[in-house]
Amino acid sequence: MAGITQSVCLPFFLPFIPIAMLTYSSAGVSIDAGDKTVDAIKPYIRRTFSPAVMTDIGLFGGLYDGRFPELEHPVLVASTDGVGTKLKIAFMTGIHGTVGQDLVNHCVNDILACGAKPLFFLDYFATGVLKPEVATEVIKGLALACEQNGCALIGGETAEMPSMYAEGEYDMAGTIVGVVDKPKILPHKTLAKGDILIGLASTGLHTNGYSLARAALFPKYDVNQHIDELGGTLGESLLAVHRSYANLLLPLIDKGNIKALSHITGGGIVGNTKRIVPEGLELHIDWSSWTIPPIFSIIQQAGSIIDEEMRKAFNLGIGMIIAVAPEHVDEIMQACASEKPMIIGSLK
Repeated sequence: MAGITQSVCLPFFLPFIPIAMLTYSSAGVSIDAGDKTVDAIKPYIRRTFSPAVMTDIGLFGGLYDGRFPELEHPVLVASTDGVGTKLKIAFMTGIHGTVGQDLVNHCVNDILACGAKPLFFLDYFATGVLKPEVATEVIKGLALACEQNGCALIGGETAEMPSMYAEGEYDMAGTIVGVVDKPKILPHKTLAKGDILIGLASTGLHTNGYSLARAALFPKYDVNQHIDELGGTLGESLLAVHRSYANLLLPLIDKGNIKALSHITGGGIVGNTKRIVPEGLELHIDWSSWTIPPIFSIIQQAGSIIDEEMRKAFNLGIGMIIAVAPEHVDEIMQACASEKPMIIGSLK
């Protein structure tokens, strides 16, 4: 008869080893830093509110009164954008108060090209480790630009995502919603041969071309280097706030004498303006009709960049182009005097 083997379990004692309890904070996300940021930005955000804003800060969504009794046929216009690698200049200089303004003004100009006035704005700010003082500076810039453009900052998201971003870096994007009366939507169908193109001055690069600019400049320059031609440091010039043209142009759009607008962003003057040119017409730009600001010449020389490439990547000193009938040129030039208007071409 085969024997039976019996297994006996004897008590076996391991030494006690304390186990660290994992928390959201130890994983890299600070709820306290988020709360501190929200508390710091509340007064700046509330300053942007208009009577049409129907919620306060902190709810799951922002409510905005959608009644527009002054408009015959209100049409909502929406756009989303980011700041791009201009943020790299903010990281290099430690200046964070302007990029939020860039984001809002860029979006405002985009819907302005449709004839729309801004109503409200939503932002998204994401970083690896949330630094309340940096986030507050960025969002203060957002709020300032919203206030200047008559636009309510009714919502946003601040996301802390460890390992997603390099130390000290962040990204941001925004969505704007505006409204235009249907009869005043731009571009007008009346665009015709002989219409004149008036350019309004930019403050510099605005928010486009920074990848090329950085590749050209920073093997040769320091971001904090003072350059006489610029009247300040290179970083200050590169961070010049993207100009908003809304307060200037909305009254002129309302009068009906502006046929079309072209916001000069990625793709340059030709790449953007050809989007408004009707079939059968051609765009003519007189490249000698204005003086290109020094920042562009410095970039071109530093990178040995040909003219064609410069025209594709940069606005070259023209931030917005207005298309008007010849008989309204003098009126528009006079009304836009504060933005250094220049006749730069025509439709042929």
